[in-house]
Amino acid sequence: MDRRFALFAVLVALIFVGNQIVFSLLFPPPPKKAAPADKQLAKAEPEMKEAPKADVQAAPEEPDAEKPPQPASDKKDSGAPEKQSPAQPQVAHLRGTLGSLDQDSPYRMQVTWYNVGAAIERLELNSPHYRSLDDRSGYLGYLAPIDAPKRGGALVRVVGPGTPAAAAGIMTDDIITAIGETRIHTAVELLAALQETEPGHSIELAVKRAGAVKRLTATLGHRPLDLIRPELETRPVEIVTPKDHDPLSFLATIQQFDDRTLPADDKNQELGGVNLRDSPWEVVQANRDLVRFRQKLPRLGLEISKTFRLARVPREALADADYPAYSLMLDIEIANVDDEAHQVAYRLNGPTGLPIEGAWYASKVSHTWGGAGLRDVIVQFNGGSLEQVSPSQLAKPDYKKDWGATSSLEYIAIDAQCFSVALIPRKKAPGDIWFQSVMPTRAGAVPKDSADVRLMDVSFRLDSKPAKLAPGGPPLEHHFQIFAGPKRPALLAEYGQPGATLSDLVYYGWPVFGIFARMLSVVLHYFYSIVGNYGLAIIMLTLLVRGCMFPISRRQTVSAQRMQQKLQQLQPEMKRINEKYKNDAEKRTRATQELFRQHNYNPMDQLGGCLLMFAQLPVFMGLYRALMVDIELRQAPLFSESIRWASNLAAPDMLWNWSSVVPNFVVHGAGIFPALGPYLNILPLVTIGLFIWQQKMFMPPPADEQAAMQQKMMKYMMIFMGIMFFKVASGLCLYFIASSLWGVCERKLLPKPASQGDAAVGAAASPVKVASAPTGNGAPSGKKRQSGRK
Repeated sequence: MDRRFALFAVLVALIFVGNQIVFSLLFPPPPKKAAPADKQLAKAEPEMKEAPKADVQAAPEEPDAEKPPQPASDKKDSGAPEKQSPAQPQVAHLRGTLGSLDQDSPYRMQVTWYNVGAAIERLELNSPHYRSLDDRSGYLGYLAPIDAPKRGGALVRVVGPGTPAAAAGIMTDDIITAIGETRIHTAVELLAALQETEPGHSIELAVKRAGAVKRLTATLGHRPLDLIRPELETRPVEIVTPKDHDPLSFLATIQQFDDRTLPADDKNQELGGVNLRDSPWEVVQANRDLVRFRQKLPRLGLEISKTFRLARVPREALADADYPAYSLMLDIEIANVDDEAHQVAYRLNGPTGLPIEGAWYASKVSHTWGGAGLRDVIVQFNGGSLEQVSPSQLAKPDYKKDWGATSSLEYIAIDAQCFSVALIPRKKAPGDIWFQSVMPTRAGAVPKDSADVRLMDVSFRLDSKPAKLAPGGPPLEHHFQIFAGPKRPALLAEYGQPGATLSDLVYYGWPVFGIFARMLSVVLHYFYSIVGNYGLAIIMLTLLVRGCMFPISRRQTVSAQRMQQKLQQLQPEMKRINEKYKNDAEKRTRATQELFRQHNYNPMDQLGGCLLMFAQLPVFMGLYRALMVDIELRQAPLFSESIRWASNLAAPDMLWNWSSVVPNFVVHGAGIFPALGPYLNILPLVTIGLFIWQQKMFMPPPADEQAAMQQKMMKYMMIFMGIMFFKVASGLCLYFIASSLWGVCERKLLPKPASQGDAAVGAAASPVKVASAPTGNGAPSGKKRQSGRK
């Protein structure tokens, strides 16, 4: 028995070690780097020019504003002489917004643009169903604050409509100097003070405007989901300054000019005479729906413009969550204003900073065998199958992937757990090929901790096919649709081309899991429409499943009860066998087996409940995948959203934050054991406790040493399952708790089967004589005596 237990312990240890080996293979450690973080970024982008610093209107955007540097020649240029042109006029740094955070407005989002690089700095969804899960503090609005000169407060650089800041009367270029009695000297102090607040709180603000101090009152809201945000080393950036964040979203530059081209690597380089990524563009037009940027390149004789247009929702469709208004239109136009023809191509980068909410527990279904991160690159070409590239692949120094120009691009997306941002070319013909290079890229540095590689910021890069532009002739024009929203199947089906819509972004895994997941999602949504609570809907689903399986479970329960009754009747004879052959384990086992055979008792029938568990396995896997993928279950509370515990049925219940009392390797949350995460979760413990209680309540005393070892192994396996279950969704635990309670009630309420006279053995039963070992001719040396029946 000791050897068997030792073997079991070794197997469990091997499972843990195997898990760590597999995890390390899927998420290899990044290359060693000894330099600090800021130097790492500089080393990763050696040819990037220093970002210019300029004024915001009349007020300084940065305290140490400087003139923008003159563009330098690219080292990889062909050396051809360039035209001498007047220097470009200095353009101020400007920010603005499209749309609104007001959920009753005709928009689904608020987009903050930045004219440096003509980029999207932040994109926030305004639906109350898509709030931040990680930051539950009060929200004043995205202000892009920086330090006012001489620690004079926090300078506000943007105020979006529909935000609490706008409702309170805060304006761009205001300086916030106090919140209540708390003096604000820097932007960091402003953000720290807001972190101490809660949604619904009213705060008093001291604001300096045009030399005068005003007192304003703001009622804080819930923080919306940042679908696109500035980020550095997988952490959000609220104070945006040059070089202190990963590249912003949808940057563009000139990839080819005549015989000069940019290299095909991940460095954010630009051609000589070009400074489109780091310099401010002229804002030609800006309003709630549209912003148009323009940049003149006098040394190349080109003029490039970028336009973002936000979709509106008709008033009659405001309540329709699947109306296709989660989108921006992006137009790129390059015109030749020179007196010579030129061969021109552009390079366009994708979105960055998608959410990695629930990083310590979230798990994403992969489209490939290579595993998935929390942000993956998904691409679909005309006539081809969907392809995926994960952060663990991009983290490898020698990894290169270029889909080239072999087929027409349908869409390319950065795919997060419940949200996606996809770029869809708006081609005149489905087979048009616009790009010579389509590549997944790293947007940020590779995390130092190998367990964090799956969180790495990823993006993509498109290089257009060269176009010959005649002087004053038609420009190079490409139009794109950017989907930025939740992964709702009906909504995704509205985007893309027939046969290549974004619907495939909702993925449940193997087809059998997808069938059950979709079916269970439909049932859950139906129950939710009745009771208005997904926790109750999951319990109703459990009752439906167990009710359908009741005939099977009833037969198994009755059979198990009869087997348990037989075992009790056989106990006296088993005791005599144990006493008779206490020094001969082999004979004791054969005698026990012969006794069981004579009375039609099979110890394995006591494990009949396993069959019921296997019957529920497709339901379990389907519900598990539905909780991972179904956007409706994200942010669905068991009781109320205002209660932190079980406020998201697609996540662990998070009863108590134990970060201050447990080691960091436990808090980290990557892997299975011992990385359990920053919260004590109570529902997995209740689930495993019910499993162990059922086992103790309904399992009979072990008939022999083998049965005793099996029961002990099952008990330890339950503990192992508890560790594996510790970070699963609370909705899944709710299913198992309800199912276990059903099983207990079913077992307790069913009438016990009547005793069968022919099964009674009792103390008067004739003892079983064990056959001796076989002789040389194969015949037993003795005779077996059958026990009599009454």
